[in-house]
Amino acid sequence: MAMHLVLALLGALRAALSTRSDLILENLALRQQLALLRRCSKRPGIGPLDRLFWMWLSQRWARWREALHIVQPQTVIRWYRQGFRAFWNWKSRRGGTGRPPIDCQVAKLVRTMALANPLWGAPRIHGEILKLGLDISERTVGRLMPRRVKPPSQTWRTFLQNHVADLASVDFFVVPTVTFRVLYVFVVLLHHRRRVAHFNVTESPTAAWTAQQIIEAFPHESAPRFLLRDRDSVYGAEFRERVKNMGIAEVLTAPRSPWQNPFAERVIGTIRRELLDHVIVLNEGHLRRRLRSYLGYYHQSRTHLALEKDAPEPRAVEPPDTGRIIALPQVGGLHHRYERRAA
Repeated sequence: MAMHLVLALLGALRAALSTRSDLILENLALRQQLALLRRCSKRPGIGPLDRLFWMWLSQRWARWREALHIVQPQTVIRWYRQGFRAFWNWKSRRGGTGRPPIDCQVAKLVRTMALANPLWGAPRIHGEILKLGLDISERTVGRLMPRRVKPPSQTWRTFLQNHVADLASVDFFVVPTVTFRVLYVFVVLLHHRRRVAHFNVTESPTAAWTAQQIIEAFPHESAPRFLLRDRDSVYGAEFRERVKNMGIAEVLTAPRSPWQNPFAERVIGTIRRELLDHVIVLNEGHLRRRLRSYLGYYHQSRTHLALEKDAPEPRAVEPPDTGRIIALPQVGGLHHRYERRAA
């Protein structure tokens, strides 16, 4: 009986204290609103401290909605959520989060390469960066490059991928000279490592001349299994007979379908964009020397997307402790190769 009496007294005391606490908080809420209304005669200006007060009160008093009259309860809830987001945004920025900073020397090197080689895009510059032993992503290289307007890169796909190691392509392209003559360039391309096995220049191509170029391109039984070409009449009976005697099977593209010979078309486009669009050809000898210089750069220095950003003649990766970075002008300074040299 005594225990029940004690529990009843404790319950009454708790109810009295709870009622007094609610009364204090209600008076506090009403006084805060009155003070807010006295600040201005028109619309009350609710400041950050007022918002913090109501956010605090909503967490301490269950009946806070009954005493709130100047704004809607949903507004206070919105303030609380905004404060929650602001708090955690502030807290997350205090630590060392985000991407690691880029070394200023690396950023300067990327900009220097981009300015010295205006024909290069981010993949080409990234290939050179990898050869210098620097760990940086291609996306970062693109972000560090100076902004410039450039056409979208081409994409193409071969229909003979299963025979890429045994496949070669041939094609002609024309080059005008300063005296308005037209020269014909014959190119023989090996698909496996994107190597130009042979090239030559003439003013009057014939079937006999073209057949001789095939012999010079593949001496000592080094001929591929398949030869991809178009239906140009220059590949006459003498050319076809010579190719057949060498054990090469010809694969002909459809009429007016250059996209069916993508490897040769791509290398010809590369030669035009990276060399011929930037020089004036004087004569046949001058064109042959310029092509020989460019193909040396093409095989030994230029990185290729299809070769996992390596050159047709593989280049070794030079670690940073090898030495400082130097630029080697190639193709008359139109392109550069970057290497490390000991001081």
